[in-house]
Amino acid sequence: MIIRETENSFFMIKQHDHAYVSGETIKHINRSLLKSDQFFDDFVYASHQHDRSWIGLDDTPIWNDRKQIPFTFSDYPLLPKLAFYQIGLNEIEEANLYAALLCSLHFCSFFAKSKDPDCLQFLRDEANRQQKIRNHLPKIDEELLTQHFQLLQLSDNLSLYFCLNKPGVEKENEHPWFKDGFKNTEGLHSGNQKLKARWVDEHEVTFDDSPFETDFQVILPYKKVDKTAIRKKGIAEAFEESQLEKHTILISE
Repeated sequence: MIIRETENSFFMIKQHDHAYVSGETIKHINRSLLKSDQFFDDFVYASHQHDRSWIGLDDTPIWNDRKQIPFTFSDYPLLPKLAFYQIGLNEIEEANLYAALLCSLHFCSFFAKSKDPDCLQFLRDEANRQQKIRNHLPKIDEELLTQHFQLLQLSDNLSLYFCLNKPGVEKENEHPWFKDGFKNTEGLHSGNQKLKARWVDEHEVTFDDSPFETDFQVILPYKKVDKTAIRKKGIAEAFEESQLEKHTILISE
Protein backbone atom coordinates (compact mmCIF):
# COMPACT_ATOMS: atom_id res chain seq x y z
CA MET A 1 0.00 0.00 0.00
CA ILE A 2 1.16 3.52 -0.79
CA ILE A 3 0.21 6.00 1.95
CA ARG A 4 0.07 9.79 2.04
CA GLU A 5 -0.94 11.12 5.45
CA THR A 6 -2.86 14.31 6.13
CA GLU A 7 -4.11 15.72 9.43
CA ASN A 8 -7.42 13.83 9.39
CA SER A 9 -6.98 10.99 6.90
CA PHE A 10 -4.74 8.65 4.96
CA PHE A 11 -4.74 8.64 1.17
CA MET A 12 -4.28 4.94 0.37
CA ILE A 13 -3.33 3.58 -3.06
CA LYS A 14 -3.05 -0.10 -3.88
CA GLN A 15 0.31 -1.07 -5.33
CA HIS A 16 -1.19 -2.84 -8.35
CA ASP A 17 -3.21 0.30 -9.20
CA HIS A 18 -0.05 2.38 -8.94
CA ALA A 19 1.77 -0.08 -11.21
CA TYR A 20 -0.95 0.18 -13.84
CA VAL A 21 -0.37 3.94 -13.87
CA SER A 22 3.35 3.20 -14.33
CA GLY A 23 2.60 1.27 -17.50
CA GLU A 24 0.16 3.88 -18.77
CA THR A 25 2.91 6.46 -18.30
CA ILE A 26 5.88 4.68 -19.84
CA LYS A 27 4.04 3.44 -22.94
CA HIS A 28 4.20 7.08 -24.12
CA ILE A 29 8.02 7.23 -23.93
CA ASN A 30 9.64 8.77 -27.00
CA ARG A 31 10.78 5.67 -28.87
CA SER A 32 13.66 7.51 -30.45
CA LEU A 33 15.31 7.31 -27.01
CA LEU A 34 15.29 3.50 -27.17
CA LYS A 35 18.08 1.39 -28.64
CA SER A 36 15.44 -0.56 -30.60
CA ASP A 37 11.73 -1.42 -30.59
CA GLN A 38 12.46 -5.05 -29.72
CA PHE A 39 10.49 -6.31 -26.69
CA PHE A 40 8.71 -2.92 -26.33
CA ASP A 41 5.28 -4.42 -25.63
CA ASP A 42 6.85 -6.88 -23.15
CA PHE A 43 8.57 -3.98 -21.37
CA VAL A 44 5.28 -2.04 -21.11
CA TYR A 45 3.59 -5.20 -19.79
CA ALA A 46 6.31 -5.43 -17.12
CA SER A 47 5.58 -1.85 -16.07
CA HIS A 48 1.84 -2.52 -15.84
CA GLN A 49 2.34 -5.74 -13.85
CA HIS A 50 5.45 -5.10 -11.75
CA ASP A 51 3.52 -4.85 -8.47
CA ARG A 52 1.00 -7.64 -8.96
CA SER A 53 2.78 -9.32 -6.01
CA TRP A 54 0.95 -6.82 -3.80
CA ILE A 55 -2.58 -7.77 -4.87
CA GLY A 56 -3.01 -10.21 -1.97
CA LEU A 57 -1.10 -8.07 0.54
CA ASP A 58 -3.17 -4.96 -0.22
CA ASP A 59 -6.49 -6.78 -0.09
CA THR A 60 -6.57 -6.22 3.67
CA PRO A 61 -4.34 -3.40 4.98
CA ILE A 62 -2.73 -3.93 8.39
CA TRP A 63 -1.85 -1.43 11.10
CA ASN A 64 1.68 -0.47 12.10
CA ASP A 65 1.42 -0.07 15.90
CA ARG A 66 4.84 1.51 16.23
CA LYS A 67 4.27 4.25 13.64
CA GLN A 68 0.50 4.52 14.15
CA ILE A 69 -0.17 4.41 10.41
CA PRO A 70 -1.05 1.55 8.05
CA PHE A 71 1.93 -0.51 6.90
CA THR A 72 3.30 0.81 3.61
CA PHE A 73 5.29 -0.80 0.80
CA SER A 74 8.53 0.41 2.40
CA ASP A 75 8.02 -0.98 5.92
CA TYR A 76 5.77 -4.01 5.36
CA PRO A 77 6.98 -7.12 7.29
CA LEU A 78 9.75 -8.77 5.28
CA LEU A 79 8.85 -12.47 5.17
CA PRO A 80 5.28 -12.16 3.82
CA LYS A 81 6.52 -9.51 1.40
CA LEU A 82 9.24 -11.80 0.01
CA ALA A 83 6.80 -14.70 -0.28
CA PHE A 84 4.30 -12.59 -2.22
CA TYR A 85 7.07 -11.11 -4.38
CA GLN A 86 7.81 -14.61 -5.64
CA ILE A 87 4.12 -15.44 -6.11
CA GLY A 88 3.72 -12.37 -8.29
CA LEU A 89 6.88 -13.09 -10.26
CA ASN A 90 5.69 -16.65 -10.86
CA GLU A 91 2.45 -15.27 -12.31
CA ILE A 92 4.27 -12.79 -14.53
CA GLU A 93 6.65 -15.53 -15.71
CA GLU A 94 3.70 -17.68 -16.78
CA ALA A 95 2.42 -14.81 -18.93
CA ASN A 96 5.58 -13.19 -20.32
CA LEU A 97 9.19 -14.31 -19.87
CA TYR A 98 10.88 -11.03 -20.76
CA ALA A 99 8.57 -9.08 -18.44
CA ALA A 100 9.34 -11.56 -15.64
CA LEU A 101 13.08 -11.04 -16.20
CA LEU A 102 12.65 -7.26 -15.92
CA CYS A 103 10.45 -7.48 -12.84
CA SER A 104 12.83 -9.93 -11.16
CA LEU A 105 15.72 -7.53 -11.76
CA HIS A 106 13.56 -4.73 -10.37
CA PHE A 107 12.76 -6.59 -7.13
CA CYS A 108 16.35 -7.74 -6.69
CA SER A 109 17.52 -4.12 -6.84
CA PHE A 110 15.65 -3.49 -3.57
CA PHE A 111 17.97 -5.88 -1.71
CA ALA A 112 21.27 -5.30 -3.48
CA LYS A 113 23.01 -4.19 -0.26
CA SER A 114 21.11 -6.41 2.17
CA LYS A 115 22.88 -8.88 4.48
CA ASP A 116 19.63 -10.41 5.73
CA PRO A 117 19.64 -14.21 5.20
CA ASP A 118 16.07 -14.25 3.84
CA CYS A 119 16.89 -11.49 1.37
CA LEU A 120 20.03 -13.30 0.28
CA GLN A 121 18.01 -16.47 -0.33
CA PHE A 122 15.52 -14.43 -2.34
CA LEU A 123 18.38 -13.07 -4.46
CA ARG A 124 19.71 -16.59 -5.07
CA ASP A 125 16.29 -17.85 -6.07
CA GLU A 126 15.78 -14.94 -8.43
CA ALA A 127 19.24 -15.38 -9.97
CA ASN A 128 18.17 -18.92 -10.84
CA ARG A 129 14.90 -17.63 -12.30
CA GLN A 130 16.72 -15.04 -14.39
CA GLN A 131 19.15 -17.61 -15.79
CA LYS A 132 16.32 -20.00 -16.62
CA ILE A 133 14.46 -17.24 -18.45
CA ARG A 134 17.60 -16.27 -20.38
CA ASN A 135 17.98 -19.89 -21.46
CA HIS A 136 14.47 -19.85 -22.94
CA LEU A 137 14.65 -16.48 -24.71
CA PRO A 138 16.46 -15.57 -27.93
CA LYS A 139 19.84 -13.91 -27.39
CA ILE A 140 19.17 -10.76 -25.36
CA ASP A 141 20.60 -7.35 -26.23
CA GLU A 142 22.08 -6.48 -22.83
CA GLU A 143 22.17 -2.74 -23.52
CA LEU A 144 18.50 -2.76 -24.42
CA LEU A 145 17.68 -4.85 -21.34
CA THR A 146 19.51 -2.32 -19.16
CA GLN A 147 17.61 0.51 -20.83
CA HIS A 148 14.28 -1.23 -20.28
CA PHE A 149 15.20 -1.90 -16.65
CA GLN A 150 16.04 1.77 -16.07
CA LEU A 151 12.80 2.86 -17.75
CA LEU A 152 10.81 0.38 -15.66
CA GLN A 153 12.31 2.00 -12.57
CA LEU A 154 11.50 5.44 -13.99
CA SER A 155 7.89 4.40 -14.59
CA ASP A 156 7.71 3.18 -10.99
CA ASN A 157 9.14 6.44 -9.69
CA LEU A 158 6.90 8.60 -11.87
CA SER A 159 3.81 6.90 -10.53
CA LEU A 160 5.16 7.19 -6.98
CA TYR A 161 5.66 10.90 -7.69
CA PHE A 162 1.93 11.16 -8.42
CA CYS A 163 1.05 9.08 -5.34
CA LEU A 164 3.33 10.52 -2.64
CA ASN A 165 3.00 14.21 -3.45
CA LYS A 166 0.00 16.34 -2.64
CA PRO A 167 -1.40 17.31 -6.07
CA GLY A 168 -0.27 20.80 -7.00
CA VAL A 169 2.52 20.93 -4.41
CA GLU A 170 5.28 23.50 -4.85
CA LYS A 171 8.62 22.05 -5.99
CA GLU A 172 10.38 22.92 -2.72
CA ASN A 173 7.73 21.03 -0.74
CA GLU A 174 7.76 17.84 -2.81
CA HIS A 175 8.46 14.42 -1.30
CA PRO A 176 12.24 14.30 -0.69
CA TRP A 177 12.71 11.37 -3.09
CA PHE A 178 11.90 13.61 -6.06
CA LYS A 179 13.02 17.16 -5.31
CA ASP A 180 16.34 16.67 -7.11
CA GLY A 181 14.97 14.63 -10.00
CA PHE A 182 14.60 10.96 -10.88
CA LYS A 183 17.62 8.69 -10.55
CA ASN A 184 19.31 7.12 -13.60
CA THR A 185 17.62 9.50 -16.06
CA GLU A 186 20.59 11.60 -17.19
CA GLY A 187 20.45 10.20 -20.74
CA LEU A 188 16.75 10.81 -21.32
CA HIS A 189 16.99 14.43 -22.38
CA SER A 190 19.41 16.94 -23.84
CA GLY A 191 20.72 18.46 -20.61
CA ASN A 192 22.49 15.30 -19.35
CA GLN A 193 21.04 15.95 -15.90
CA LYS A 194 18.40 14.08 -13.91
CA LEU A 195 14.89 14.34 -15.32
CA LYS A 196 12.80 16.67 -13.17
CA ALA A 197 9.03 17.00 -12.91
CA ARG A 198 6.89 19.65 -11.26
CA TRP A 199 3.21 20.15 -10.54
CA VAL A 200 1.60 22.95 -12.58
CA ASP A 201 -1.64 22.61 -10.60
CA GLU A 202 -3.66 19.81 -8.97
CA HIS A 203 -4.27 18.06 -12.29
CA GLU A 204 -1.14 18.71 -14.38
CA VAL A 205 2.49 17.63 -14.17
CA THR A 206 5.18 18.86 -16.56
CA PHE A 207 8.89 18.26 -17.16
CA ASP A 208 11.85 20.52 -17.81
CA ASP A 209 12.63 18.40 -20.90
CA SER A 210 9.93 15.81 -21.53
CA PRO A 211 10.93 12.27 -22.56
CA PHE A 212 7.42 11.57 -23.87
CA GLU A 213 6.11 11.71 -27.43
CA THR A 214 2.92 13.60 -26.60
CA ASP A 215 0.76 14.95 -23.79
CA PHE A 216 -1.44 12.31 -22.15
CA GLN A 217 -3.59 11.64 -19.09
CA VAL A 218 -3.44 9.00 -16.38
CA ILE A 219 -6.09 8.15 -13.79
CA LEU A 220 -4.97 7.30 -10.26
CA PRO A 221 -7.45 5.36 -8.07
CA TYR A 222 -7.26 5.97 -4.31
CA LYS A 223 -9.21 5.84 -1.08
CA LYS A 224 -9.29 8.64 1.47
CA VAL A 225 -9.61 6.81 4.79
CA ASP A 226 -10.72 8.90 7.73
CA LYS A 227 -8.65 8.55 10.92
CA THR A 228 -11.76 8.71 13.10
CA ALA A 229 -13.22 5.76 11.19
CA ILE A 230 -9.99 3.83 11.75
CA ARG A 231 -10.16 4.45 15.51
CA LYS A 232 -13.78 3.27 15.61
CA LYS A 233 -13.65 0.30 13.21
CA GLY A 234 -10.01 -0.62 12.67
CA ILE A 235 -7.99 -0.11 9.50
CA ALA A 236 -9.35 -3.09 7.53
CA GLU A 237 -13.04 -2.18 7.91
CA ALA A 238 -12.43 1.56 7.53
CA PHE A 239 -10.54 0.95 4.29
CA GLU A 240 -13.17 -1.44 2.95
CA GLU A 241 -15.98 1.04 3.60
CA SER A 242 -14.18 4.08 2.17
CA GLN A 243 -15.26 5.18 -1.30
CA LEU A 244 -12.92 4.54 -4.23
CA GLU A 245 -12.08 7.85 -5.89
CA LYS A 246 -10.06 8.72 -9.00
CA HIS A 247 -7.66 11.56 -9.67
CA THR A 248 -6.96 12.57 -13.29
CA ILE A 249 -3.48 13.89 -14.10
CA LEU A 250 -2.33 15.46 -17.37
CA ILE A 251 1.33 14.88 -18.20
CA SER A 252 2.43 17.71 -20.46
CA GLU A 253 5.61 18.89 -22.14
